[in-house]
Amino acid sequence: MSNVNANTIRAADGSLGTDIRVKNTSVYESDGGTSVTQNLVQGIAKQWVKFAPDAVADDSLNNSSITDTAAGKFTVTRTNNMSNVNYVGQVNGDWTHGTDSGLAICTGDNNTLTTSAYGCIFYNSSFALYDVDGMAALFHGDLA
Repeated sequence: MSNVNANTIRAADGSLGTDIRVKNTSVYESDGGTSVTQNLVQGIAKQWVKFAPDAVADDSLNNSSITDTAAGKFTVTRTNNMSNVNYVGQVNGDWTHGTDSGLAICTGDNNTLTTSAYGCIFYNSSFALYDVDGMAALFHGDLA
């Protein structure tokens, strides 16, 4: 097996390469030094966002808009849709008001997710809708 060591990868014509293609069945070397087949594309986050209660993203990937729909409720819309609703997400809210804790839920209208958007609902420890100090969401799955 050959090794390629490089500081810069360029296209065949000498221009800077912008596309590096990795197949879903690519083999990589693990920390233990063994080669394993891993679907790299599946392991990459397809959308994430961090925002404060003003519904403005502090930072994001594949995020087109955030809408504050009610106290404790936001709708987040993606730039590029997921291919189906079988994606996995994690939503976290940040509470700094005393010792109160709460619950963050990722959902959509009528408790369904869509390929283009999802809802975030935040409850305090009394299960009342609650505006959190900040929110973060991360999603994995297939893009359309």
